[in-house]
Amino acid sequence: MSEPTGVIHDIGYQRYTGPRLGRRAVFGALYVHGVRTAFGLGRSAKAKIFPWLVVGIVLMVAGAVTAIGSQIGETLMTYAQFADSMSWLVIFFVAVAAPELVSRDLRSGVLPLYFSRPLPTADYPMAKLLALATALWMLLGAPQLVMFLGAAFTGNDMGAVWDELLDLLPGLLYAGLWAVVFAAVGLLIAALTGKRAFAAGGIVAVFLMTTPIVGVLSILPSQAANQLAGIASPSTLVQGIGIWTMRDQLITDPDALGPDLGAFGPVYALVAALLVAACVALLLARYRKVAAR
Repeated sequence: MSEPTGVIHDIGYQRYTGPRLGRRAVFGALYVHGVRTAFGLGRSAKAKIFPWLVVGIVLMVAGAVTAIGSQIGETLMTYAQFADSMSWLVIFFVAVAAPELVSRDLRSGVLPLYFSRPLPTADYPMAKLLALATALWMLLGAPQLVMFLGAAFTGNDMGAVWDELLDLLPGLLYAGLWAVVFAAVGLLIAALTGKRAFAAGGIVAVFLMTTPIVGVLSILPSQAANQLAGIASPSTLVQGIGIWTMRDQLITDPDALGPDLGAFGPVYALVAALLVAACVALLLARYRKVAAR
């Protein structure tokens, strides 16, 4: 009986000899894919429903504000006020987008494939964080551009257009502040679990359940506690920074006093910076732990 022998067949496989783009290209691909994922692009029609429903709502509100304002000749809502008024939609957008960006990869176990490439562990969460922040900024900034174009076309001269642009720029910066704070908090929560439903519920709970704490602190007999109440919730924290830096754009009614921050405006900014830094640090620590498994 003859011994079995093996045969090697040449089926044409060749070693890859093309360019190897390296770390920057991988980071850029993760970032672009993350932005697309946040809006459901490149995914099923079901995944596009909620993101584009939110986009449609904010654009409709911006269009309505612009149309009514041009008819009555008054500014119904400033750019900063628009960002404030749409913040509740941003919470639910984050609750849907953040788990799609990170929870799916955690559950499917594909992260070792990412980290087998020339990609440091920190680049993956930072690309996802940047993608989510960009998506949120676009969500709030694009309607502001609609409002700006509507106001610019109805202006009497270039001076009016320039004044409108000077009002737009702080509004875009304020939208960026919303985006950075909400993205940092939301992505950290989503990265703690591979189950998207739990991640979404946790994000909504953190943003909404901290609001009653602000209410309790604001009715305490201590004036300092009242003025610092806003730091207890991410939403009121961002609004507090807005009141401190651009009060005239957020409170346009001369009879409305608005929140009293006293001399604690810089404290709000410091707390926001520490909150974002802490979320980023914990996010990086989370993925170092995941990569070490």
